[in-house]
Amino acid sequence: MRRSTVRTLLTTTVVLLAAVPLTACGDGAASGGGDAQRKSIRLAYQAFPSGDLIVKNQQLLEKALPDYTITWTKFDSGASINTAFAAGSVDFAAIGSSPVARGLSAPLNLPYQVAFVLDVAGDNEALVARNGAGVAAIADLRGKKIGTPFASTAHFSLLAALERGGVKESEVTIVDLEPQDILAAWTRGDLDAAYSWLPSLDELKKTGTVLVTSRELAAAGKPTLDLGVVSTAFADAHPEAVDAWRKAQATALELIASDPTAAATSVGRELNLDTAAAQHQLSQGVFLKPADLASPEWLGSSGKVGALADNLYNAAVFLKAQKKIDAVPDRSVFEAAVYTKGLPDVLQP
Repeated sequence: MRRSTVRTLLTTTVVLLAAVPLTACGDGAASGGGDAQRKSIRLAYQAFPSGDLIVKNQQLLEKALPDYTITWTKFDSGASINTAFAAGSVDFAAIGSSPVARGLSAPLNLPYQVAFVLDVAGDNEALVARNGAGVAAIADLRGKKIGTPFASTAHFSLLAALERGGVKESEVTIVDLEPQDILAAWTRGDLDAAYSWLPSLDELKKTGTVLVTSRELAAAGKPTLDLGVVSTAFADAHPEAVDAWRKAQATALELIASDPTAAATSVGRELNLDTAAAQHQLSQGVFLKPADLASPEWLGSSGKVGALADNLYNAAVFLKAQKKIDAVPDRSVFEAAVYTKGLPDVLQP
């Protein structure tokens, strides 16, 4: 989430809670873990192609936990999801690594943990210059207006791209817009460039030129991820539900690898795309094998946190340098925020 005053945070929270269906809100304290007998799960999802949409579309979690009332609520960005966690109105979420790094830092200090890596950003996130804007390279962005959702992985990657291209943030105008608002502003000609993700990214490409992708930035040492996080209190009270959720996500990853057409069909239903279009979008992401998640490179295993903690710490260091957070938490904060209980056994087929 962007740096903001407490008043702004509270105002945003009130607006968000008013927009979320009552069935999704319920009693935040109870669902968050205060009542171990509570049988409800509130999930925040985003409309980008991933295994999370397969879990939702195929009702894998509902089938695994028939005694739970499960509610899925759509969010447009990681910043709004962080606000929901601050309000205690979400148990699980699909959220980018940059907003997670912000969420774990002051002033938010959100009590959640990373329990899954949904995907590694590849060509599914990119910086695109609008045709006719006079931008052929990142250096040409000086004096231009760029749209991106603040506190998102795209925002993090945009700042990394500007740094890589020798362009100071002060030399451009960055506008905080959600993906659908980016498309509207793009159509009106209000933006010269945008850093966004699928499915809106494909629309931008129709009248724009890709300057850099998140896959290229990852190769240059600035990787971004889409992560699955869970409220720490919920995980403490309902570890069996966390296991079921991780198994469902692992099943989705296996389907993406073994039957891309079936995976794309489910994703397409959630994104209102035909199977071919959804399969094309899925092919632009980088999806790990379930067993890889328990490796030292990613989550790690019980008692030994993996390199994901370093990824989050490095993201926080970068955000601090960009004055997006007030201070970088101790590395131990990020290590404690990686949920490795039961790994690797819980990810076995």
